[in-house]
Amino acid sequence: MASSVVKLVCLVVVAMAMAAPVAKALTCGQVSKSIGPCINYLKSGGAVPAACCNGIRSLNSAAKTTVDRRAACKCLQSASSSIKGIDQNLAAGLPRKCGVNVPYKISPSTNCNRYI
Repeated sequence: MASSVVKLVCLVVVAMAMAAPVAKALTCGQVSKSIGPCINYLKSGGAVPAACCNGIRSLNSAAKTTVDRRAACKCLQSASSSIKGIDQNLAAGLPRKCGVNVPYKISPSTNCNRYI
């Protein structure tokens, strides 16, 4: 009898695990939407727009897991290489200007798989 109860509990646990939603990483679309208001600043400097900092804070809040942080890092690197005129020094300092602590260097050379 006890062995039947243990088997039933195991089956229920397995069924619950299989029915749980699969976590998905942040998409580049979500990352682009968050940083979109920052593009002009990243090209020409000046005052950081409030919408930019709101996007940076939103992205930081959304990137809770290692998978999310790595996905965001890779998307940011891709965007950085595809958008002409981005000042990498401005990009590196942007989280700090927006009050966000990022424990790694913001750079196209950052190894997203190693440091995040």
